[in-house]
Amino acid sequence: MEASSSKATVMGRLQAAKHKSGKSFNQIAQETGLTNVYVAQLLRRQAQLKPDTAPKIRTALPDLPEDLVQEMLKPPMRSYDPKLIQEPTIYRLNEAVMHFGESIKEIINEEFGDGIMSAIDFYCSVDKVKGVDGKDRAVVTFDGKYLPYTEQKVEHMVSKLNLHEEK
Repeated sequence: MEASSSKATVMGRLQAAKHKSGKSFNQIAQETGLTNVYVAQLLRRQAQLKPDTAPKIRTALPDLPEDLVQEMLKPPMRSYDPKLIQEPTIYRLNEAVMHFGESIKEIINEEFGDGIMSAIDFYCSVDKVKGVDGKDRAVVTFDGKYLPYTEQKVEHMVSKLNLHEEK
C-alpha cells in the first residue's frame, strides 16, 4: 500500500516524465490507445497500468524510469484529498453531478430499469469542441456499464447453498 507521501513522490516523478516528454494527455492517449482521462489517472496513480499497455507507455514517455513503470503495474491506493472540492473545476463538476444527478438517475432507471452506472467498468474522456456560438466547450463523457440491482433470493446465495449442501 502506498503511503500518501510516497504516493505524492511517485506522482511527482510521473508528472515530471510527462512534462519532459512535452506531450499532452491527448497525445499520450492517442499513442497508447487509452482515453485521455485514463492516462491522467495512470500518472496520478489512480489507475493500474496493465502489462499489455506498459510498452506503449514506455514508447509514449521514453524518459519514464523502469522503477516507475513497475510501480504503475501495482494496484494503486485510489484516494483523494477531501480539500480537492475547493478547486474550482472539481467543485463545478461536483455541482453539475449534484444538480443533474436525480434527473440522470431517473433516465437511467427509465431506460435500463432499477440499477446504477458502474464507476469500475467505466470510461471517461474530456473533449474540446466548438459550440454553436463558436466558443470553446468542454465535453465530459461518462461511459459506465449498467449494473442492475438484484432481487436477493436465498436460493441464489452461494453461502446459503453451500450451507444447505453440508447438512
